[in-house]
Amino acid sequence: MTAPDALDPDDLPPRPRVAGCELCQGNGGLLVARFDAFRVIRAEDALHPAFYRVIWNEHVAEWTDLAPADRSCIMQAVAKVESVLRTQLKPAKINLASLGNLVPHLHWHVIARFTDDAHWPQPVWAPMQRQTGDAAARLAVPLQALDAEVVKALAALPSAA
Repeated sequence: MTAPDALDPDDLPPRPRVAGCELCQGNGGLLVARFDAFRVIRAEDALHPAFYRVIWNEHVAEWTDLAPADRSCIMQAVAKVESVLRTQLKPAKINLASLGNLVPHLHWHVIARFTDDAHWPQPVWAPMQRQTGDAAARLAVPLQALDAEVVKALAALPSAA
């Protein structure tokens, strides 16, 4: 695993790219960690600051496009991110989603949800339920510290060795 501030695109293994796929062309958000098989980003969502994505690096559309070992790998990463959010933030709920209707590149959303967030109890994509103040300021842990905990948890995965 490479720390985000030490990333050199020339040092990363090549990955298949599909023209027009935003997750093939870029990181997909603020890069938190990158491994050979997947990367984790934090979505830049002011209303839901603890919104992460676990993105498979190779372009595949569906989870079942992966070999069983790769399916296990990405789900272990999703579980690690969820565990960090639960431990560090104590949210009311964690939302997991793998939609890909608009971006058919395998990725999982891992979103910490709170009863006072702008969309609660609806999905983050639903109409806003209420105006909220600075959501990041209400988190129990600053975002950079949260990112560091995610990196630490992911580094313990066998796929990170």
